[in-house]
Amino acid sequence: MMKNYPLSYQAVDKETEAESHYILSQHNSNGYTVGAPPKKRLTEEFSHTFREFFFHDDPLYQYKDKSKIRQCWLGLQNFFPILEWGRRYNLKMFKGDLIAGLTIASLCIPQDIGYAKLANVDPRYGLYTSFVPPLIYALMGSSRDVAIGPVAVVSLLLAEFLRREFDPTKNKEDYLRLAFTATFFAGLTQSILGFLRLGFIVEYLSHAAIVGFTAGAAITIGLQQLKGLFGITNFTTHTDIVSVLHAVFSNAHHGWNWQTMLMGTIFLAYLLTTKYVALKNPKIFWLAASAPLISVIVSTFFVYITRADKDGVKVVGHITKGVNPPSLDLIYFSGPHLKKGIKIGVIAGFVGLTEAIAIGRTFAAIKDYQLDGNKEMLASGVMNIAGSFTSCIVATGSFSRSAVNFMSGCHTTVPNIVMSLIVLLTLLVITPLFKYTPNAIISAIIINAVIGLVDLGAAYKIYKVDKMDFLACMGSFLGVVFKSVEVGLLISVALSLAKILLQITRPKIFILGNLPRTTTFRNIEQYPEAIRIPGVLVIKVDSAIYFANATYIREKILRWLRDEEDLNRHHGLARTQHLILEMSAVTDIDTSGVHEVEELFKILKRLYIQLELVNPGPLVMDKLLSANFIDLLREEHLFVTVGDAVANCFAKSKDQEEA
Repeated sequence: MMKNYPLSYQAVDKETEAESHYILSQHNSNGYTVGAPPKKRLTEEFSHTFREFFFHDDPLYQYKDKSKIRQCWLGLQNFFPILEWGRRYNLKMFKGDLIAGLTIASLCIPQDIGYAKLANVDPRYGLYTSFVPPLIYALMGSSRDVAIGPVAVVSLLLAEFLRREFDPTKNKEDYLRLAFTATFFAGLTQSILGFLRLGFIVEYLSHAAIVGFTAGAAITIGLQQLKGLFGITNFTTHTDIVSVLHAVFSNAHHGWNWQTMLMGTIFLAYLLTTKYVALKNPKIFWLAASAPLISVIVSTFFVYITRADKDGVKVVGHITKGVNPPSLDLIYFSGPHLKKGIKIGVIAGFVGLTEAIAIGRTFAAIKDYQLDGNKEMLASGVMNIAGSFTSCIVATGSFSRSAVNFMSGCHTTVPNIVMSLIVLLTLLVITPLFKYTPNAIISAIIINAVIGLVDLGAAYKIYKVDKMDFLACMGSFLGVVFKSVEVGLLISVALSLAKILLQITRPKIFILGNLPRTTTFRNIEQYPEAIRIPGVLVIKVDSAIYFANATYIREKILRWLRDEEDLNRHHGLARTQHLILEMSAVTDIDTSGVHEVEELFKILKRLYIQLELVNPGPLVMDKLLSANFIDLLREEHLFVTVGDAVANCFAKSKDQEEA
């Protein structure tokens, strides 16, 4: 029977142990030895690293063995995917896209007004943002499902940063100019990332941090809508939950308007009900998609015929008719506000990209097609640069619209064109009809939209899978809710980078044991039945060895060796004579790593313990050879498998006994 000894040391019955030792001692490597990779010149190494860094997906493969004309056409298709799928477009696809476009248009118009107000700009700028950018994206975007426009999180971020520089009421023109400047630099940032193929930078914001940040922003946005939902006039400019709730309840006696509250609550209940029904029965998704527009139409008509606006019900007011006016001359390209515009734009660009790519990849996975992140970045960048020239705020992929677009049966990016044309019609003809639309309805629509951003299921899954990820999730969530969007974003990035640093500086290292009656070695924590070989300590390093972790790895190995010796003395076993380092998972090693391996070898030599290396990879082998460490170790202590190394240890022990 097995007995559980301290430090995970396993003892097995004598028969099994003897049989396992016999199998290992008879193991034959079939003559295979660890190979040395061919030597590369510096230029070859640099070229290989450059290609892997920027062109890991081999984007030029499609141009191979093609004529010049064909290569030019493929190049155009690369920048304008519409040229590729446009040749296959047919009437059946158009019918599906038309329905999807009309459906998301009915959703986007009230959302545009709401998100513009959230960003503290006139409602028309929200509509402008759903006219020009979607047209650009339809030509350059690679996602079939993403619907473009202003979104809640980015609008809140813009409002918070812009308000620190200018009061949106007292300095309206300067506030608007800075908003267009931020939009331009958001687009420029996205374009540069896409053109230089630096999309991996966005990945530094982990999924867990995004879940927490988005949920925190959703709650912050929802709480801010209580101003419109309750008809409050005097409200705080802070976004943290304490300040917002204080502003809400301090106005409870004299600042709440009961007509506004009644109307807002009724329509919010209607919106939430239709959303719930549509979730339960996806076939009637159109019920939830059309609910915001129906709410706007009904409430506007009610206010108009009752003149409730004269009884304190606040309304949207006049919206200027006409298409987007040019705004190139309004952008700060010099002066003291340029740096502020760059800072806000870069942050908004990153957040917008993260949201758009996450949405695009979600639906691409469902429909089983590939999404090119670099193309998405370039498309997002160009559409925001064009938007900054045409009076738009930052646009990106909207989750609620994209979900409706997907459910409506879209096939291509044409629904964005249809939506854009409907918005154009609205700007030219329908905008005066929104004059009596109550702010409470816009607030209800925003609350209904952002509720879906609080993903409790994802948070619970993160908690179950990885507690460190859950810490990042909660950190970013609490930072947004209790402080500000900026603090929440900083916490998100900081915790994401901290996790990367933790994994790099404290890599996984395992003690391996032999699975009974085999030559296979596995982690003794994962396989408790694995046998630890007396006199031999087998350790696996599951990471590259760099300056940041090399000392830790050496010290960890020596601590385990010390514990192993204590264990041997406690059980009256032979002392450790061989330390086998399994290096198949060590993908690379730098000079600090080589130095620490040399130090480990010297320390073990003083302890009369032989270091054995198992299966170092080509990069590692090349650097160990260049450092002359293999000459120091001797090739006879290099092995292809752990079984080979242990068999060699048995053979040497036998030779020593016979001698």
